Amino acid sequence: MDKPEPNFHFKFMSCGYKFRDFFLPRRNILKEVGIKPGFHILDYGCGPGSYITAVAKLVGRSGEIYALDIHPLAIQMVQSIASKKQLMNVETICSDCKTGLPDNSVDVVLLYDTFHTLSDPNGVLEELHRVLKPNGILSFSDHHMKENGIISGLTNKGLFRLSRKGKRTYSFLKAV
Repeated sequence: MDKPEPNFHFKFMSCGYKFRDFFLPRRNILKEVGIKPGFHILDYGCGPGSYITAVAKLVGRSGEIYALDIHPLAIQMVQSIASKKQLMNVETICSDCKTGLPDNSVDVVLLYDTFHTLSDPNGVLEELHRVLKPNGILSFSDHHMKENGIISGLTNKGLFRLSRKGKRTYSFLKAV
């Protein structure tokens, strides 16, 4: 079971993300995913909510955003963003693996800069496979990993297959 990092480390990391997001807006990365209005999105390992506002604009009011993180401060930060921006379609989930979402209910999972930290990556992939719709997309990026580790890490159990390599993300489809 994963444990949340200390509060100081999380706050320090969050400040770094704000700096990063200024120079590389999250919406530029999300363009590669193909998110459409009405989609249900799971931001797995959402951290301080860097993607929430950009995703909310893409899915519109008819879409749904689930922001999952193990760290209670991450959940608080996402709830604060959603409240300030009046995003009524954001639901937070504090968990280290299980989402609590129904089977085949999510169009896109964002798994960004989280995979390298997971103590049970196969358990997480099984959960993501379960909640993704049959044509669902697992959008993946982890700057701590090399391409061969990314592809083998996500495809070795037969749950996902590489669909496309973008400039900043990899798109995997749910293997049926």
